[in-house]
Amino acid sequence: MSNEAILRALDSGLMREQAKDLSAQDRQAVAAFLSSGKKTEAAAVPTSNQCSNANPSTSGPGWNGFGNGLTNSRFQSADAAGLSLADVPKLQLRWAFGLGDVVNARGQPVVAAGRLFVTSGVGKVYALDPKSGCQYWEFTSEAPIRSGVVVSDAGNPAVFFGDARANAYAIEAGTGKLLWKVHVDAHPAAVITDTPSYYQGTVYVGVSSFEELAGADPKYECCKFRGSVVALEAATGKVNWQTYTIGEPPKATSKTKAGAQRWGPSGAAVWSTPTIDTKRNAIYVATGDNYSDPPTKTSDAVLALDRATGQILWSQQMTAGDAFTVDCARSETTNCPDSKGPDFDFGQPPILASLQNGKQVLVIGQKSGVAHALDPDAQGKILWQTRVGKGSVLGGMEWGSAVDQQNMYVALSDMAFRAKTPDPDHPGMRVFELDPERGGGIFALDLATGKKVWSALPASCGNRKQCSPAQMGAVSAIPGVVFAGSVDGRFRAYSAKTGEVVWDSDTARDYDTVNGQKARGGAIDAGGPAIVGGMVYVYSGYAQWGGMPGNVLLAFGVEEK
Repeated sequence: MSNEAILRALDSGLMREQAKDLSAQDRQAVAAFLSSGKKTEAAAVPTSNQCSNANPSTSGPGWNGFGNGLTNSRFQSADAAGLSLADVPKLQLRWAFGLGDVVNARGQPVVAAGRLFVTSGVGKVYALDPKSGCQYWEFTSEAPIRSGVVVSDAGNPAVFFGDARANAYAIEAGTGKLLWKVHVDAHPAAVITDTPSYYQGTVYVGVSSFEELAGADPKYECCKFRGSVVALEAATGKVNWQTYTIGEPPKATSKTKAGAQRWGPSGAAVWSTPTIDTKRNAIYVATGDNYSDPPTKTSDAVLALDRATGQILWSQQMTAGDAFTVDCARSETTNCPDSKGPDFDFGQPPILASLQNGKQVLVIGQKSGVAHALDPDAQGKILWQTRVGKGSVLGGMEWGSAVDQQNMYVALSDMAFRAKTPDPDHPGMRVFELDPERGGGIFALDLATGKKVWSALPASCGNRKQCSPAQMGAVSAIPGVVFAGSVDGRFRAYSAKTGEVVWDSDTARDYDTVNGQKARGGAIDAGGPAIVGGMVYVYSGYAQWGGMPGNVLLAFGVEEK
C-alpha cells in the first residue's frame, strides 16, 4: 500500500478507530514508515477514454441499486440481461477499469440512466459508458465509499450513495454535480456500507459502524452506537424520519478491568440495503449483533418498518443474546460482552420473493449458515429454515443471495484460517493464513419449502497463495444461470437447474485498463455482479481477511457479430 492509501485508512477508513488518538502528524509518520515513503500519483484519464457523446440515451435495461429493484431479488430477466444459458460460455473480457490506489474493490456496479456507475475506496464515483468503459465524469466524496449507488427514475435522474463517515449524497446522474450532502449519524464510528434504496421521492439509508472493532481497545468505553434507518427527501436531503433499531439509548453499566466505563445496549447495525414492499407500505431491514450488554431482541433480526413513519411494525430475531466485539477473539478479554458472540449477524438484505401460488415470502441468509423464510403477512413468522454451512464470525452467508421463480441461490463462506508453520518471518508468534481447503459452495433452495435442490462444491485452491474457496460475495441470477465470485479469485457461472459450472474466469491477474491506471484482480468479495444488456460487470480484489488484493472492475460480454 502507498503512503496515501495507508493515511486514508488511518484518517477515514478501516483503521480510523485504532488511529483516533494519534495526531495528524503521527498518522502521517506511521503511513510514511509502513509504506517506506512510497507515493502514487493518480494517473490522468487518457483523452481517448473521455466519452464523446455527452448526452447518451437514458432508455434501455438497467441494474439499479444493490438488488436490481425494490425487492432485492438480484435477478435479471432474459430480455434485460441480453444473455441466455447458451451465451454464457462465450463470455470474454471486453474491457477493464482501474479503481485507483486501493487493495479492496467492493461495492455494486449499477447501470441506470444510460450509464454505468462505479464506486471506489479512494472516494470516487465514476460515470462510464456501459459498452466501452469511456468516462463521462467523476465525483470525489469526503471519505471512502464502501457501497454502490441507486439512481432515481423521476425528472432529472440523481445518484444516491453513502460514505465511510456516514454522509449521504445526491449528485446529478448526467453531470456528477453535487445536489446535497447530509451527515446522518453523529457517532464517530458510524459508516454507511449499504447501497441506499429509492422509491417515490424518498431515499432510505441503513447506518452501520466500526465500533465493533473499537471494542478491542481495553480502554475504550464500549459501546454507544445504535443502528438505524434514515428516510431522506430525495430532492433536498431533508430527514423525514430516523428509526433506531434499538429503542432505548445506551446507559452506563459496569466497568472493565482496565477501569473503562461500559455502556449498553448498543449495536444492531444495518449493513445491507433496505427492501421496499409497495403492497404493504413497509420496509424490511436485517440487523447486526449487539456490541455490549445487555443484548436486545432486535439484534440479528429482520425488522419491518412503516414506510411513511419509520415505526417498527414487527421484528423476528434469529439469534438471541448475540453480543460481540473484536475483543472476544483475544485470549484475555476486557471489552467482550458476557455472551461472547457468536457474531451471527446479517450482512445481506431480506429478499421479498413471490411463490408460484402468488404468496410472498421474505428469504434471507445468515452468518450462522442458516437460510430463513418469513411470512410478511404474519409478523415475520418463520416458514422454513435450512442449514447449508457451519457458520462463524466470517462464515455462513455473507453479503447477498438471489432468487428466481423457483429457487433461492445462496453462496457459502465458512472462511477458515490455519497457522503458518514454520513462519521464519515471525518466530515465536502465532501467525495465521487463509485455509485453502475449507469453505465455499453454492446452494439452490426451493423457495416454497427450503429443501436443497442442488449444491455445487467449491473448487480447489491448488498451490495458489492467499487463497480460500470461501464464497462471500453476493450472488446474481438470470434465467437458467447463477453468477458468483470466490475468494480464490475465480468468477463462475452455474447452471440454475443442476449447479454445473458452465463458465469460469480467473480474475487474479494484471490488467491493461481503459482509464490508464495500473490494475490487478484478486479475491472477489462483498458486492456481486450486475448483468444487463449482454454484459456482466464485477469487481475483483479484496485484501481484507488476508485475501488477494486488487482494484479493478471487469466487463465481460459476448463477441458481437
